[in-house]
Amino acid sequence: MGLTSDVVLALAVGSAVALFAGTVWLWPRLARRGWRAVGGRIGLLLATQVALFASVGLAANQSFGFYASWADLFGQEDDLGVVVDHAGGGGVKVLENGRVPGAPGLRPETNGRVQKVALAGRSTGLTVPAYVYLPPEYFQPRYRTHTFPAAVVLSGYPGTARSLVDKLNFPRTARELAADGRMEPMILVMLRPTVAPPRDTECVDVPGGPQAETFFAKDLPAAVEGHYRVDGKPGRWGVIGDSTGGYCALKFAMHHPDVYGAGAGLSPYYNALTDATTGDLFQGDESVRDRADLWWCLENLPAPETSLLVTSSKSGESNYKDTLEFIDRVKAAPPTRISSIILESGGHNFNTWRREIPAALEWLSGRLTEA
Repeated sequence: MGLTSDVVLALAVGSAVALFAGTVWLWPRLARRGWRAVGGRIGLLLATQVALFASVGLAANQSFGFYASWADLFGQEDDLGVVVDHAGGGGVKVLENGRVPGAPGLRPETNGRVQKVALAGRSTGLTVPAYVYLPPEYFQPRYRTHTFPAAVVLSGYPGTARSLVDKLNFPRTARELAADGRMEPMILVMLRPTVAPPRDTECVDVPGGPQAETFFAKDLPAAVEGHYRVDGKPGRWGVIGDSTGGYCALKFAMHHPDVYGAGAGLSPYYNALTDATTGDLFQGDESVRDRADLWWCLENLPAPETSLLVTSSKSGESNYKDTLEFIDRVKAAPPTRISSIILESGGHNFNTWRREIPAALEWLSGRLTEA
């Protein structure tokens, strides 16, 4: 049974309840002196607390999608990672076809489709797992020659690509917004920002290491446009992400406005983090360090022709003051355009981002349509 299985969570909760009840029932019998009684009391308390913490941890993982599997949890992930393609190929390999969660039926022409894919980068040699949402219109005869705008959707770190489908509900939200006429039907490419798990690359072209930014700026669009009916005109790609994915989304839109006409950062930060999960991202190269700092980019690089959206909350988000300062700096640096969603309260979590995603997708679609 998988880490995210409801059965595993139910077993953990059931074990915690049973151990608690057993402790209450057995405690009078163990309230004696002697090593056996003391050991029994310690064992019951320890077992109950382990079961309780396991239940809370599993429930939190179900809600926030920190780890997708037991292998992911224990650092033994065996999913697709860094692959060097010596033949220089690239493209999309479809691994599975699935339904859109929450859609009332299975017919793709009325409900759309979610495909699990592997994206192979021609220039970087990276192969990265992802999910692709295709809107219902993609399968309808009257749209058979139509090309669609596309958006890259990025999770946080160490989030999972599947959480973008099941927890943050991007495909379902996009389908409902398009059905209501609030956004243009759009292809979504959903994946983690790291291209070399378990390392957090912060979407940086690491000197001598994974070329994460190049993968997202060059390889991913080329692979997707070569496989799906994506509108390849400048500005018809957007990017949106939360937390680490939000930082990456802003960076891609600022660094590559010829590719990404708009970038939305949900609860973003504005400079690459460095810690034990990232390792040395810059290898002493100051130019790489500077490009990873969005504050430095605003001060020292020509203002790009792109649109940015940032989100925060007055209570519950640590990025609130930085976000207000970022808005002010971008407003003073035309032609870059800046928009924001500021909630009264909301933490750094899925519940907050689910409140922001509908408006953010509608905003993104509007900016790509204008391009």
